[in-house]
Amino acid sequence: MSPSRFSLRDRLTGVPALKGLAAEVEAGVPTIEAEIARNVAFADDVADATGRYLLDAGGKRMRPTLAIITAQLGDGLNDDVTLAAAAIELTHLASLYHDDVMDEAPLRRGVPSAHIVWGNSVAILTGDLLFSRASTMMSRLGERAMALQAETFERLCIGQMHETVGPQPGEDAVAHYLRVLSDKTGSLISAAARAGVRYSNGPAEFEEPLVNFGEKIGVAFQLADDVIDLAPMSDGTGKKAGTDLRAGVPTLPTLLLAQAAVADPEARNLQQRIREAASDDGTDAQLESVTAELFAHPVTQATRDEARRWAAQALAGLEALPNGPVRTALNLFAEHVVARTD
Repeated sequence: MSPSRFSLRDRLTGVPALKGLAAEVEAGVPTIEAEIARNVAFADDVADATGRYLLDAGGKRMRPTLAIITAQLGDGLNDDVTLAAAAIELTHLASLYHDDVMDEAPLRRGVPSAHIVWGNSVAILTGDLLFSRASTMMSRLGERAMALQAETFERLCIGQMHETVGPQPGEDAVAHYLRVLSDKTGSLISAAARAGVRYSNGPAEFEEPLVNFGEKIGVAFQLADDVIDLAPMSDGTGKKAGTDLRAGVPTLPTLLLAQAAVADPEARNLQQRIREAASDDGTDAQLESVTAELFAHPVTQATRDEARRWAAQALAGLEALPNGPVRTALNLFAEHVVARTD
């Protein structure tokens, strides 16, 4: 098996020094999932069905895993960490309902997207309902938790707004895109890292290094997904290769291709063929062809390199943490994020 196909839990289990931490993750993720399931119950048949739909479809549970890892800097996984991690994962889940409507995505986690099954209005309302329930969960942890939830939700909304509107005249498109990734992906991952140490009664001075790690590894994570969207072999997300191309969703490879197209006729030609394949008149065969061509283009390797650069920056900020299992596990976490593109 290629190293890029190992799960994060496989990586943790494969390091003898992390045997105890890996066992905590193995036991803790189902505990957090059970907490989410308990809270996705609304005493309403329609809301129960729609709210559980993407939860039951699976997911990597990267945020809960990260919260469990950082909780080892304190008392470990306890009821407060479990509740906070569940609320943050539920916030992520809610955002998927909205993202799929705005991107017109047909699939999510290998099943038809919620808006395909129930329509846009029900999908949007389900996302709203889950956002509300996540806030209720965080309120049980007090004012600071509510502030963390509110700040995270605000950044999600701003990130989505900036993605929808696009860069302003004169704004660098790549810098704009990276800012969107920081708000939409980095905010949630950094919240999970912070929640683990904070609600396990860990040292307060570790919070900021972990927030920095989460912000930067979140950007690396999404850049890796940009590459995976073009890859011929599915990574288990249930998305077909070229889904973002078909939807016209900006990714780093397409933004870098646009920059190259200014001076390179071959890049300009590929850019035009991508537009044609993604149009209403485009065929699946056309889309498959241009997706494979973009995957092999230097801009995709440049995206891999950029993902690794952000991961390296994430790790550079961990010097404030003590050497030991948590720091080793975070190194593996970062390596796993970028290895998915290999």
